[in-house]
Amino acid sequence: MTSFWSIWVIVLTLACLAIIFGLLLWNLKNYAGVKEGESCGHEFDGIEELNNPLPKWWTYMFFATFIWSVYYLAAYPGLGNWEGLGKWTSSNQGITSLAESKEATEQALANGENVQLDQEYIAADERFGPIFESFAKQDIEALVKDEKALEIGQRLFSQNCAQCHGSDARGGQGFPNLTDKDWLYGGTPDKIKETLLYGRVAAMPPWGAALGEQGVKEMTAHVLSLSGRTVNQKDAAAGAAKFAMCAACHGADGKGSVAHNLPFGAPNLTDNIWLYGGSKRAVEETLMNGRAGVMPAWKDILGEDKVHLLTAYVYSLSQDK
Repeated sequence: MTSFWSIWVIVLTLACLAIIFGLLLWNLKNYAGVKEGESCGHEFDGIEELNNPLPKWWTYMFFATFIWSVYYLAAYPGLGNWEGLGKWTSSNQGITSLAESKEATEQALANGENVQLDQEYIAADERFGPIFESFAKQDIEALVKDEKALEIGQRLFSQNCAQCHGSDARGGQGFPNLTDKDWLYGGTPDKIKETLLYGRVAAMPPWGAALGEQGVKEMTAHVLSLSGRTVNQKDAAAGAAKFAMCAACHGADGKGSVAHNLPFGAPNLTDNIWLYGGSKRAVEETLMNGRAGVMPAWKDILGEDKVHLLTAYVYSLSQDK
């Protein structure tokens, strides 16, 4: 906040504390005009008001609360722009990237700053790090049979992957279903781990300019025919004549990168499984404008040990139980 509002908050807060402290002191004295324990002259329904002071423990509690509030405002941020004597913050502020977060954490530790989130991460690593390390020493196939490992992997998935792939891992438009056996980059444990560690950047180029509107229509017919769909045969034949421009990624038979051991992640066009929708309109849109899917890399975010455990869980989703 600006300096003006910071000063405004500080002045109002300190003024309120001063008033509260004054009231506490004022109530220690007898202003009723009668001695303590005697009647104040008020009676209602047989109940007579006596001039009794607050119990001592209650008074001490008020003073203790006041002292704590002064300490809290001095030690922690929150009083305007005051940073606090304890150099405490909930987290590193203004972070926009993972690199900035790591740099800020290292700088805070070097400066002796008490960043709550950093301390929680350190404590969590000390407590749970050995557990993840022990699982990382086991083969993924063995972890798939370990209920404890899969339980932890499921939690990792819920925290980091469910936002895109869904809590049931069945994905959605633009996000792969992880429970079937259809994999763009391979569904072996090693390939899944590679995907999780380093991410994937897919690029289906737009063909609208090269094919034109009619060409996109014809190519759509051919692509849909590859999975047994009923299409206009004339358009499909014209699209097949142009399919060589797609074969470099999808293969001449349209079965995709995995079938031909290619690194592009091009989907199989013959299985009627569609990442962005398999309607005529959706396929036309894909051909016309292209697609750019990104799977983020988790190596620097989760670390290799957690990725190993997460791989086991993801791999287990497509295996016959």
